[in-house]
Amino acid sequence: MIKLIKTMLVAVFMFTTVTVSSSYAKSIRIALAEPPSDELAAFFLALDRAKANGLDYEWTAFSDEELAIQSVLSGQMDIGFGTPYSAMQKSKAPIRIIFQLSKLKFFPVTTKDYSKLEDLDGEPILLHSRGGGTDSIANVIEDRLGIKFGERSYISGSANRVAALLANQAQATIIDLSNKNKIMASHGDQFNTLPMFDVDASDEALFANVDWIKANEESVNIFVSALLSVYRDMANDPTIVRRETNPDGPIGELPEEVLAELDGFYADAVAGGLYDVNGGGEKAALADMEWYSKAGQLEGDMSSLKIEDFWYLEPLNSN
Repeated sequence: MIKLIKTMLVAVFMFTTVTVSSSYAKSIRIALAEPPSDELAAFFLALDRAKANGLDYEWTAFSDEELAIQSVLSGQMDIGFGTPYSAMQKSKAPIRIIFQLSKLKFFPVTTKDYSKLEDLDGEPILLHSRGGGTDSIANVIEDRLGIKFGERSYISGSANRVAALLANQAQATIIDLSNKNKIMASHGDQFNTLPMFDVDASDEALFANVDWIKANEESVNIFVSALLSVYRDMANDPTIVRRETNPDGPIGELPEEVLAELDGFYADAVAGGLYDVNGGGEKAALADMEWYSKAGQLEGDMSSLKIEDFWYLEPLNSN
């Protein structure tokens, strides 16, 4: 059912806007790159904690990462989801990352026609979004192995790409840990998970205009502190996400079969190293610059790139 819901939603430019008010902090406008899902449960828990500490916020779910990035570049939204390295470098806009939400822990999954990455030379592949994390993974695979994928097509959301595999609409894709585990558990006789090298760069991060960040320091610190508290709590006990999810919020209103799998989802994610309990910081920034340089999304020699041109570390350093 959730696959159907997501498929229906992604056809819309912006899905919805929800405002949550309190009386203490200035409202921030958050641009999501996809509709609420199990993958965003920890994020929405952090929003609930931030709200309890006085943060006003509203969120809008865009149909893909590029639109979320553009909404921040244009000033329509304050904080966005994504890894906008190319946009930051090309636009020269003072956009900076403040928090690593998740790492690029993704896995190539294919039909039984393929058994190693080299077999995908010249073959079509289904990815999340143009210029996004899975697109960069495909670029680095090509660079490291000396192969060239065939036609690239895009469907946002790992669950939707799994649905495409099951419907014989694709033979190869790159999906997240949770959906990889699900499809291999239920259809392991039909699909292969291809051996993949380790990646520590950011898949999703929070970014904003640095001038806006400085002008709204209190709100940003409340938000970052809430995120850190959730990440550290779920590192010790992944079930906290399910137990503290607001039943009346956007995650609590997802289908019961999705909610029932939250404990397993976050247990797998934590065990798989998807989250940094310190929000990434300098370590993530260096990994990102190396990765996105090799992925073709950053120009210039790695030695010429500067952390301060892509990250603003003060919110993390203050928490």
